[in-house]
Amino acid sequence: MAKVAITTDSNSGITQKQGEELGVYVLPMPFIIGGDTYYEDINLSQADFYEKLKGDIEISTTQPSPDEVMNLWKKLLEEYDSIIHIPMSSGLSGSCQTAMMLSHEDEFDGKVYVVDNQRISVTMRQSVIDAKIMADKGIDVEEIYDILMRDKLEASIYIMVDTLKYLKKGGRVTPAAAALGTILRLKPVLQIQGEKLDAFAKARTVTQAKSIMINAVKSDIEKRFGGDMNNVWFEIAHTENETEAENFKAEILEAFPGYPAEDIVINPLSLSVSCHIGPGALAFAITKKTEFSNNN
Repeated sequence: MAKVAITTDSNSGITQKQGEELGVYVLPMPFIIGGDTYYEDINLSQADFYEKLKGDIEISTTQPSPDEVMNLWKKLLEEYDSIIHIPMSSGLSGSCQTAMMLSHEDEFDGKVYVVDNQRISVTMRQSVIDAKIMADKGIDVEEIYDILMRDKLEASIYIMVDTLKYLKKGGRVTPAAAALGTILRLKPVLQIQGEKLDAFAKARTVTQAKSIMINAVKSDIEKRFGGDMNNVWFEIAHTENETEAENFKAEILEAFPGYPAEDIVINPLSLSVSCHIGPGALAFAITKKTEFSNNN
């Protein structure tokens, strides 16, 4: 049986330790903070990141260098026959296009398959887990690639933003709109589906925002996923807001009676999302199960 390695980057939200536990390989994403380069989960923890973010230090994201990507692949190809590489969505970063270009180099051509998965954070994480399950079952690398590409849009993340400060800073809302939204205490709900982070709805309270996200997921189940909640994974995510995420889980279980509580995992949103939306955010993600999916 051919051995297939699964690689991704920390935009998936998978930590170095979790990668070791799962048997996947995670490239740490670089962040430029106050002119210095930090690597997620290497010399930049979640706590450090939010401390710097709230201190209004200039933070920007970048991508791993070509050498970092190729060195990982070279090392793995000493042990594995081929590689499935799952970077963040090509619509949100240039890292996917860079990886695709590198995969056509002679030493990687036909051995490294780059999945333009059009996902990020927790739904991207689920793709990585699905890919690992398929690899462990002995599924051929080309079939793993085809299944991931077939199902890449079968997911959504709905995110309640607690403050408009960081959306304004990133130019996603105008200063005037941010000021008005702050006065009105708006809690925008955003959606990540496919390539973009888009506005989805406006709420005046956290309770209303959570209701909007729950109803959006109900609509997805009915209109996109065949009406069967057992055909999807739920996941709750947050940006430095774990207590509210735990409370939200109870509300989701009440809204979806019969959904297994143990199947709803709570994870932080990846830092690449967090730097655009700030702390205090809450998210509800839904991902369609593949025929090879397992508990995430």
